[in-house]
Formats: sequence, C-alpha cells, structure tokens
Amino acid sequence: MTRNIGSADRIVRLMAGLALVSLIFLLEGDLRWIGLVGLVPLATALLRWCPLYSVFGVSSCGVRDRFERRA
Repeated sequence: MTRNIGSADRIVRLMAGLALVSLIFLLEGDLRWIGLVGLVPLATALLRWCPLYSVFGVSSCGVRDRFERRA
C-alpha cells in the first residue's frame, strides 16, 4: 500500500474527522450518528492512504514521502 496522503492533507483530515466525531457528543437524537462519518477521514489520515486517491491516481504527498516505508 503506497502512501498517497501528504502532511497538510493528513492534518486537514484529522481535524475534520475529530470535528465530525465530536458531533456524537454535541448533537441529540438520530442526527448525532452523522458523527460516525468522521471515522473515515480519521482512518485515512492514520493510514496515510486514501482508496479514492488510488482509484483516480491522485497523490498529495511528495515523491520522497510516497516511496518512504516505515515499519
């Protein structure tokens, strides 16, 4: 799995994911479950890989980050 999410993209995804997940605690009723959508940007930010980016051949990371492997 080749990384395709750069540092700036990762930070934006983390912030958006946390904001959406916080809706679970802030909203009431059935509307609060919309916050579960925030798990998607959180997961892609933590994995540094986006399946949609792979399908469309997009990458927001530099050449060095793309081929760097970390254990």
